[in-house]
Amino acid sequence: MFCAFISLYLLHFVDGAKIVSVMEGDSVTLHTDVRYKPYVQWRFGPEDTIIIIQFNGGGITYFKDDKRIRDRLQINNQTGDLTIRNTRTTDSGLYELTMKNWLLLFNVTVYARLPIPIITRDSSNCSSSSLSSQNCSLMCSAVNVSHVTLSWLKGISVLSSISVSDLSISLSLPLEVEYQDKNTYSCVLNNPISNRTTHLDISQFCQTSADRVHCCGFTEAVIRLVISAVVGVATVAIVVYDFTSRRGESTFAIYAN
Repeated sequence: MFCAFISLYLLHFVDGAKIVSVMEGDSVTLHTDVRYKPYVQWRFGPEDTIIIIQFNGGGITYFKDDKRIRDRLQINNQTGDLTIRNTRTTDSGLYELTMKNWLLLFNVTVYARLPIPIITRDSSNCSSSSLSSQNCSLMCSAVNVSHVTLSWLKGISVLSSISVSDLSISLSLPLEVEYQDKNTYSCVLNNPISNRTTHLDISQFCQTSADRVHCCGFTEAVIRLVISAVVGVATVAIVVYDFTSRRGESTFAIYAN
C-alpha cells in the first residue's frame, strides 16, 4: 500500500510558549512574527550542547553548536525565521528566540512516523469451550511506538483503545467478533498529528467453524492427541480386565461344580 506523506505541523500556545508539532522528516519554520529585527538570537538544547545562532542585518553567526542539527538549520535573511529541515525526534525541545529584551519560546515536538497496525488471529484465547462458540478472537498490534493511541473502531464508533506516552513500547488490543459479522471494523494508530488505519477483513481471519480447530495451533493438537491416546489405552485396559475377570469367574464356577 502506497501512502503519500505531506509536510505538516501544528501550532498553538501553552503557558506563553508556541507549541509546535511536526512529523519526523518534514520541515518546520519558527516565525519571529516581528517586522523590525536588527538583532535576533536563537538558542536550543541543554547547556552542554547549546546552539546559539545570531542574525544581524543579514549576517549569520554560529556559536557553540551541535552538528547533529546545525547542517539542517536555515535562517531567513530577511525575517530571521528559523527553519529546521529533515526533522528528527532528537530535535524536540525548547527553542528560545531573543530580540533585544524580548523573549519568545517555541516548544517543538517531532513525532516519529507511525507504522501500519497489524491485525492477527489471537490464538491465546483458544480453548475447548471457544471452539464451540460463535466468536472469533483477533489482536491488533503496533511495535515500538510512543505518544500514540491504538483503537478498535466499529464503523466510526470507538470500541476500545489503549495509549502510551513517553516510552517506546509495543501495544496490542484484542477484539472478538462473530464469524458471520457483517459490520465494518478497523484498527487505528494515531498521534496528535497523524494516523494509520488497517481495515479488518473478517473472512480472511475468521473462516468457517471447521477452521476453528486450527486456531490453537500444533501444541494444543498434540496435547489433545495424547489425551485421546491415554483415554483409549485406559478404555482397552478396563475392557481386558473386565473380560479376564469374567473368564476367571466362569472357570472357578466349573471347577466348583
